[in-house]
Amino acid sequence: MPPIDNDTGKNELKCRIQQLIDSNQVMVFSKSYCPFCIKVKDLFKELQVDCNVVELDLIEDGTNYQEMLLEMTGQKTVPNVFINKTHVGGCDNTMKAHKDGSLQQLLSNNEAYDYDLIVIGGGSGGLACSKEAAALGKKAMVLDYVVPTPKGTTWGKSLMCLFWGRMFFVIFLNICIPKKLMHQTAVLGTAMQDARKFGWEFDETVKHNWETMKTAVNNYIGSLNWGYRVALRDKNVNYVNAYAEFIEPHKIKATNKRGKETFYTAAKFVLATGERPRYLGIPGDKEYCITSDDLFSLPHCPGKTLVIGASYVALECGGFLAGLGLDVTIMVRSILLRGFDQDMANRAGEHMEEHGVKFLRKYVPVKIEELEAGTPGKLKVTAKSTETDELIEGEYNTVLIAVGRDACTDKVGLDKAGVKVNPKNGKISVNDEEQTNVPHIYAIGDILDGKWELTPVAIQAGKLLARRLYGGSTLKCDYVNVPTTVFTPLEYGSCGLSEDRATELYGQDNLEVFHSLFWPLEFTVPGRDNNKCYAKIICNKLDNDRVIGFHYLGPNAGEVTQGFGVAMKCGATKEQLDSTIGIHPTCAEIFTTLDVTKSSGGDITQSGC
Repeated sequence: MPPIDNDTGKNELKCRIQQLIDSNQVMVFSKSYCPFCIKVKDLFKELQVDCNVVELDLIEDGTNYQEMLLEMTGQKTVPNVFINKTHVGGCDNTMKAHKDGSLQQLLSNNEAYDYDLIVIGGGSGGLACSKEAAALGKKAMVLDYVVPTPKGTTWGKSLMCLFWGRMFFVIFLNICIPKKLMHQTAVLGTAMQDARKFGWEFDETVKHNWETMKTAVNNYIGSLNWGYRVALRDKNVNYVNAYAEFIEPHKIKATNKRGKETFYTAAKFVLATGERPRYLGIPGDKEYCITSDDLFSLPHCPGKTLVIGASYVALECGGFLAGLGLDVTIMVRSILLRGFDQDMANRAGEHMEEHGVKFLRKYVPVKIEELEAGTPGKLKVTAKSTETDELIEGEYNTVLIAVGRDACTDKVGLDKAGVKVNPKNGKISVNDEEQTNVPHIYAIGDILDGKWELTPVAIQAGKLLARRLYGGSTLKCDYVNVPTTVFTPLEYGSCGLSEDRATELYGQDNLEVFHSLFWPLEFTVPGRDNNKCYAKIICNKLDNDRVIGFHYLGPNAGEVTQGFGVAMKCGATKEQLDSTIGIHPTCAEIFTTLDVTKSSGGDITQSGC
């Protein structure tokens, strides 16, 4: 890596080095082949003292590190040793300090925290961060506890992760795994209908068994969580199923389900508490309604269902329930998939309507009443128009609330630690290092203000944070051009900017939007959904037609979008897509042949595959 020749870069590197010094009792800047470095590292090993080592010859910018250390300490040679933030020096000074007893005195000056790192929250990001820190030689703990839902759902009670409380919550509440499996259940139902057109003959009535599906999904989730448990144990991460609350900036109180309180201290903390489904604040919502937390372990088929909300969770849940043959209505206050490309959102919604999902638009519920108890029972929903004073009523077996999620930050004592939160949404602002306004407290995942609420993002951020704190890395989580997929019946994948947002940022005259309808080959024989799938890219004319927005509505959207997400990270342009040979016959190849622009008004229907 070339020498840093700007003040910003030098300041960032200096902060990085200082952070390593401040975060580790013993910090050694070394070179792997240096005999003097080996001698010092062997000394600490003999003393049974953990030391964090950055091998300057094994990292890309090691030369810059060495130059900055010279500026900071006046010493350019290695090893360069720091103990409890005090600069000891090189090999000779370290050995001399050991001989005269001053080394032991420096080591004993440690503030004696119980842990190097405590992660509050056992979601995917928190576990990734804690495991990475432990792998880098740090003493790490995860504290995690989640209050059951108003309907009483407690994760993992009937599974092998019984003793791990919230460990089941790691995957289950994030809903990524169960929603995809239940979406696949609905996809298989459609495939069976298509199968007859491909020559498969079966006379018996085909029906779906909710209990079989629920048990299979839950058993798979349980096996995954067992893997999480083993991984934590193997990495020497101490997982404690207890509710954490700050009582001092470096001290937390952990309360287990029996009410027993234990106190722990740490040099650093990572907040990874995630979010929980939001309720409506109307009569009967918590008493009679369920959320996605409850749906995936619901012991009975939900029957006729009202889904309240237009979030991706609402459309995904409504979509796969309809795919199982259930009567589904989705009540929408305003628009579908707020924050996503509205053209794509509306197309996904239209497809759902064409395939049996009813939409009740411009209404909000005001009261939920129980008419009959049961599994399922019967509920009456009273709703009010958002445009008039009209009230309507409807009867359903199940009401699922999916109107968004709230950050779990209000009851962990952040005020006692001095961490600032956004009073409007309870989320936390961080810098590009995931650092809060309190230097030793970091935050990752869904609780970050203005960041993506996606499990893979939290995992990536957690891993990279631990590597920066304890491994000398400088790599930060990139929140730009994050690919994602909404698993509606016709799946929607996207990466980059929506058309609406791109227009706001660059102006319509500086954009070129290429688009096309298409008919997947697998849809042709069954004769369904002709020219309902849709592909669109948004290009910046001011930047060589670089693709700044990618949107796909069709089968296997996640698989298609992932590859184009990599291309966008590499700065893909329209010319590069055009020069790429497509794989025929596939859906993804449509992006190598797009030639009609929105501005031209040309016909985008396709006559064949």
